[in-house]
Amino acid sequence: MRLLLDFVVFSFLVSSTFAAPAKECAYKIKEEIASPPGWTKRSKAPAGHLISLRIGMPQENFHQLEKQLYEVSDPAHERYGQHLSKEEVEALVAPHPISLSAVNDWLNGFDLKEEDLVRSPAKDWITVTVPVKMAEKMLDTTYHIWKHTASGDQLVRTTSYSLPSNLHAHIEVIQPTTIFGRFRPDKSMISIIEDAPATVVSDGSQISAGDSGITVDASCNTTITVSCLKQLYNAVGVVGSGASSIGITGYLGQFANIQDLQSFYADQVPAAVNSSFTFESINGGLNSQNLSQAGGEANLDTQFAFGISSPTPATFFSTAGSPPFNPDTTTPTNTNEPYTDWLDFILKQENPPHVISTSYGDDEQTVPQSFAIRVCAGFAQLGARGVTLTSSSGDHGVGDGNPNPATQECFTNDGRNLTKFIPTFPASCPFITSVGGTTHIPEVAVSRFFSGGGFSNYFARPLFQELAASKYIASLPKGTYAGLFNPNGRGIPDVSAQSDRFRVFVGGRIESIGGTSASSPTFAGFVSLLNDARIKAKKPTLGFLNPLIYSLGVSGFNDITVGHNSGCGTTGFNTSVGWDPVTGLGTPNFQKLKEIVTSF
Repeated sequence: MRLLLDFVVFSFLVSSTFAAPAKECAYKIKEEIASPPGWTKRSKAPAGHLISLRIGMPQENFHQLEKQLYEVSDPAHERYGQHLSKEEVEALVAPHPISLSAVNDWLNGFDLKEEDLVRSPAKDWITVTVPVKMAEKMLDTTYHIWKHTASGDQLVRTTSYSLPSNLHAHIEVIQPTTIFGRFRPDKSMISIIEDAPATVVSDGSQISAGDSGITVDASCNTTITVSCLKQLYNAVGVVGSGASSIGITGYLGQFANIQDLQSFYADQVPAAVNSSFTFESINGGLNSQNLSQAGGEANLDTQFAFGISSPTPATFFSTAGSPPFNPDTTTPTNTNEPYTDWLDFILKQENPPHVISTSYGDDEQTVPQSFAIRVCAGFAQLGARGVTLTSSSGDHGVGDGNPNPATQECFTNDGRNLTKFIPTFPASCPFITSVGGTTHIPEVAVSRFFSGGGFSNYFARPLFQELAASKYIASLPKGTYAGLFNPNGRGIPDVSAQSDRFRVFVGGRIESIGGTSASSPTFAGFVSLLNDARIKAKKPTLGFLNPLIYSLGVSGFNDITVGHNSGCGTTGFNTSVGWDPVTGLGTPNFQKLKEIVTSF
């Protein structure tokens, strides 16, 4: 089964070699985009500005990796749970020697030596840092400084680049070139930050959680705590044994404060007081412990993911780097999306955490499809190794990143300016479990902000989701949103969890935070507990989760049938019985899921 689009077919590599050195071949456009809406071209980029080019070569046997990924992730397959080793994965994504030779010759033509290059373990990526002047020669292009009209952010980018014609078969993508994503804190899916009461007041009364038969403390309808989540999702008294592991990604100067974590534990998870997490710095990423620099996003993610799964070993990854270009600084600026730097790091690790959550993303269309496919392939490598990845589905319904639905401009950036719903990436990658948002008890799709959802324009609908998504689309009244979404695309999200009024400690203050930022680490925390149950039963970790949850796991979710996800001047999609592009399959019932995942 082939999910990713436009991968190069390699049969020609067996019988052919490139005909001439790269310098003797005419350049031909490799990738070209229209001028991105909302951005204005300013001046030429400074010739001496350093830019880190990431060169992605074709992964010759990715189709084999994908096949094996589905085999080890499908509970009906005899290979279920037989995850691949780091070395096995690297062998499957390694480029063909002819591609390596062709690209090496091309780089040598610019006097770039091996010591100038940084290669990924599988050698499918090469990173080289060069001045803009050299990058322009290498790619036969001109870089400019582009300014985002609404925010003032600036990027060094081009709208077209070329390669020698004989290299097109040996290089899939080079970035940063045509990527105009805005990977920044206001894209990190946090929607609400408010002061919260010093204490949670409970009179002991209970409210029904709905058809599950579960009752929850009434205070949980105004404030969400770890206790509320464990009550709501049928995991009261469940704690980790330390057998599993969990990780949280942090970007853009979002620091997880340990003092705040201790305050959170004292308030909500007393048994975890004096425990902490392992800190991993990537590309010089920091984790300042100055209370004034505590990050709402980082604290939300770590406090709830680690609080739910405690005492599971936990890791916080801080990745340095930010796309916006600062013309007033003389220091090198890494203008790649920082999650690719995180991928570089995590794929090198022998034992990455068993489940990892991220709460950051971009509008899918701002990430060139060729680049999105390669990043998604990196997530597939982690899944094949037994790592579960969860990601926020977004906070703007079917709309773009504009937090005000009334002013969203949902237009394609391909030069045609067509009105379209805007899915998010990396949530649209089929190898990630995308997590939408709910609120209130009984649960409904979140309404104060909007659970991101819809259908990918880049990734075809995977087989594991075909039945559920096709049934939903067939239920839509004829002509509903015709032309506004891709009816054959991968559906978003896969599942949901509470995402509003989370009680978080930030910089010594107590705040109420909402967003699918909250739902992704919450769901990851419960997946970690499921991994713990499987390990105790002498079974392997869950790894890539989606084939399981869309088959045997369906009965382990609380179906959400009230709500919608407005955006683009519409009410968006409605929830329904079964899967829907608002809340996915629903929210977890831990005990049911535990029974399912320990039964095979």
